[in-house]
Amino acid sequence: MSRLSGKVAIVTGASSGIGRAAAKLFAEAGAKVVVGARREAELSQLVREIKAEGGEALALAGDVQSEAYAKDLVAAALKSYGRLDAAFNNAGTLGPIGPTTKVDLAAWNEALAVNLTSAFLGAKHQIPAMLKQGSGSIIFTASIAGNTVGFPGTAAYAATKAALVGLTQVLASEYGPQGVRVNVVLPGAIDTPMYREFNDTEDKQAWLTNLHALKRAGTPEELARSVLYLASDDSAFVTGTAHLVDGGFSVTRT
Repeated sequence: MSRLSGKVAIVTGASSGIGRAAAKLFAEAGAKVVVGARREAELSQLVREIKAEGGEALALAGDVQSEAYAKDLVAAALKSYGRLDAAFNNAGTLGPIGPTTKVDLAAWNEALAVNLTSAFLGAKHQIPAMLKQGSGSIIFTASIAGNTVGFPGTAAYAATKAALVGLTQVLASEYGPQGVRVNVVLPGAIDTPMYREFNDTEDKQAWLTNLHALKRAGTPEELARSVLYLASDDSAFVTGTAHLVDGGFSVTRT
């Protein structure tokens, strides 16, 4: 039996990178997937690919900063598939890059809304759907930034990603007794459009990948496999964890 057979999952930030890889892997593992992001054309293409490979999915474009959109994603899952078993709240942004004293307040607030508040809003409306069936798994995407390391010039990004660990721990404690598990993944360098935006030269990429024990960036598919584990019953006794998927970044000093 496939690891997510009979289950329904929401994936945000699904138009590219980690979210796209996770949505495809979830569908391959048997889940019916509701994919969300701002870019409707990319989501539609993703749904076509999933269906062509024998999976089942639907797309709903919108802005994760909106509470109405968080509600609509859950409503779409319940209306089309009748339940919600897993949610990968993955949408994120780099936010303002540069010295902290030069960070614009509006840019700071936008990073907070996209990276942290959207995760809170997602969970706020996903958890009640899961409570009705007495089980569920929520996964957030944080980062080694703000946890393992402080990269200069990334105050908004690191602060929001670090805050997701605290949110994870609170939600896991609150809803564990009712069968809902909550975990967060902490990726190292993953070769996505966001990674290439931040590391836009070969020298920058070489410097960053050398900080990892594996001396390379990970792929979205590699991270997605860890997310699949947390979404599935394979991790039935795992909750409240900050799950490092960092290629050995956290242990490397050479």
